[in-house]
Amino acid sequence: MTAIPETLFKDLPLKRQGKVRDIFDFGNTLLLVTTDRLSAFDVVLPDPIPDKGKVLNQISVFWFEKMANIVGNHLVTTDVTAYPEQCLPHKEALDKRSMLVKKAEPLAVECIVRGYISGSGWSSYKKNGQVCGIRLPEGLKESDKLAAPLYTPSTKAEVGDHDINISFEQTIDILGRKTAEKIRDLSLEIYNRGAALALEKGIIIADTKFEFGVRDGEIILIDEVLTPDSSRFWPLDDYAPGRGQKSFDKQAVRDWLVNSGWDKTPPGPELPKEVIDNTARTYKEIYTRLTGDTL
Repeated sequence: MTAIPETLFKDLPLKRQGKVRDIFDFGNTLLLVTTDRLSAFDVVLPDPIPDKGKVLNQISVFWFEKMANIVGNHLVTTDVTAYPEQCLPHKEALDKRSMLVKKAEPLAVECIVRGYISGSGWSSYKKNGQVCGIRLPEGLKESDKLAAPLYTPSTKAEVGDHDINISFEQTIDILGRKTAEKIRDLSLEIYNRGAALALEKGIIIADTKFEFGVRDGEIILIDEVLTPDSSRFWPLDDYAPGRGQKSFDKQAVRDWLVNSGWDKTPPGPELPKEVIDNTARTYKEIYTRLTGDTL
């Protein structure tokens, strides 16, 4: 089990490196390679999580297929033999951790949906009874299910910067009313379907974020979908409001980072081996629970 913190394909046309994905440009298509880099609090940490990239890539493929009748997406293929010819020497490294996608113009808003009150939402609620400017009923406990999922968009940060929560009215200013309303409604619909399907597998999706782009005048789903990097996954059989929850995502890493005293500015601290190993097992477990497959 070898971790891949970054791709070293000198013969492929690198477009950019994101927090987790390396993106290569082939003209009409892009090759997205999901590395084993781990980002927390918008900082890329120095230690990769072995096979994490494969898990994220395969889970996104799973959800793209499940959501295809709600919204189109950018996926072309994950069959490496169908990639541009110059990719073939890297077939082994690309297998299961990459996808060839259609180019789209990304929308400058991240679409966050919260079905439960947790994380930064819980911290905000304790201070002023609000989450991202939305007032909630009094008396909520940590990890409570919300009466209806909240749509709380944010700006999209560059690597090393922090996303900033914005109001729905601000998304209208950025995107125009029609587009802002469309991605809000799509985000809620995708979340509700995903949460219902996951619940059948004994998994609570507490919150998540989506990204959309425009191709040929059509809004499509891009990037990743309902993965452990973009969502909080909780085991249903251990769920109990009033406390933090056991999780199937990178929450254990976030918790360790918070307790370490790190100030959330680059560079991130090195992770203990047990945190790396436990996180790798957690990512694989959520993949198997969701899909029924193993890597």
